Amino acid sequence: MTDRSKEVAVPTRRDRTLKVIKGSRSGAAGRPAQRRVVLRPVRTPIEDVLERIDQEPAEDAAVGGVPTGTADPERVEDRPDAADAPGDDPAAADDPAPASAGPGRRRLLVGLLVALLAGSLALAGLYGHRWYGHRALEEARQGALAAAKQTSVDFVSVSAASVDRDLQRIVDGATGEFKDEFTRGQAQVRTAVVENKVESRGSVLRAGLVSGDRRRAVVLVAVDATVKNAKAPAGRAAHYRIQLDLVHDRDSGQWLVSRLQFVG
Repeated sequence: MTDRSKEVAVPTRRDRTLKVIKGSRSGAAGRPAQRRVVLRPVRTPIEDVLERIDQEPAEDAAVGGVPTGTADPERVEDRPDAADAPGDDPAAADDPAPASAGPGRRRLLVGLLVALLAGSLALAGLYGHRWYGHRALEEARQGALAAAKQTSVDFVSVSAASVDRDLQRIVDGATGEFKDEFTRGQAQVRTAVVENKVESRGSVLRAGLVSGDRRRAVVLVAVDATVKNAKAPAGRAAHYRIQLDLVHDRDSGQWLVSRLQFVG
C-alpha cells in the first residue's frame, strides 16, 4: 500500500518554489523511501501582471485593427462632424444663446433703433409744427397791432399843406366798409382841411390787442393829438380812443383796416 504524496512549497530568493514530492514511508525490502525533488516554476500574481503588461500593445500599436492614435470611424466622439451635430455637444446644449440667435438679436436691435428714430422724428415734427404755428400767430398779432397804430396816427395827422398825400395814405391802409365810407367823404374832408387851415399831428399813447388770429384782429388804440386851425392857431390838445378792425390781405401780406370808430 502506497501513501499519498505530499507537496511542500519552499520559497527561494528568485521567488521560485521547490515542490518536494516524498515517496512512501516504507519502500520495498524495507529500504527507506527515496525522495524525488522536482523543480517546478510557480507563477506569482506580480509576474502575471508584469507579463500581461509586456504583452499589451503600445500606444501606437493597432487595437482591434485600428491604430490607437487614429480616430475610429465608428466612434461618434472621434468623427470630425461630431462637434457640429446638435445635441451632442454638452456646451452647446447648455448655451442659452445659440449662434443662430446673434443675427436675430441684431435685427431686433436695428428695428428698435429705427422705431426710436422714427418716433423722435415724428415728435420733433409735431413740436416743430406747433412751434411754427405759435410763432406765425404771434407774428400775425404783432403785425395787426403795428398796422392799427400806424392807421390811427395817419387818421389824425392831416395838414392843409399835404392834404392829398395824407388822405391817400389813409385810403391805402383801408379796406372793406371803412375804405368805402372814407372814399365817399374824401372830397368833403379835403375841402374842410384846406379852408380851415388844419394842421394836426398825433402820437400813440397805448395800444392793445383785443382779439386776433392769423386772419383777423381787433385793436384798441389811445392817441394824443395837437390840432391847429384858423380859429386856434396856437393849437389845442385832443385825446382819442379808436377801435380798429383789421383783416390780413393775402395778396399784399399787409394788415388793412376794415372798420374804424371812435369809442371815447
